[in-house]
Amino acid sequence: MRQRERGSAQVGVWVVTGLVALVLVGTAWAVPRYRVYAQELRGKAALVEAESNRRIAVLEAEAARDAAVALAAAEIERAKGVAEANRIIGDSLKGNEGYLRYLYIDALKTTPNQTIYIPTEAGLPILEAQRKALPAQ
Repeated sequence: MRQRERGSAQVGVWVVTGLVALVLVGTAWAVPRYRVYAQELRGKAALVEAESNRRIAVLEAEAARDAAVALAAAEIERAKGVAEANRIIGDSLKGNEGYLRYLYIDALKTTPNQTIYIPTEAGLPILEAQRKALPAQ
């Protein structure tokens, strides 16, 4: 009986040794392939990330371009408004010499203690003319 037990123990040892050997051989075969597979997955992930980053950069550039176009259009509209306002003001001042002279005289009244250059008939200002104080009334 003992011999039979010893024989089955030896068979058990051989089976365990065979299984360990099979696991070692399987591991030796599978680990390099797994590393290649994992590296391939990392490469694919890096590629997908790079493509995503490129798409983001393109979309940001397109958004910046669209914003610049919109800002330029707004600036053009603002300039048209300023030009129209200037045209209206210019047209309203044509032929209104009396009103312009009134504004000029009114501005002279409200500028105390300042040197004022008054144009003469020749278009040259009288330099260093002093303003006389008006007598109190």
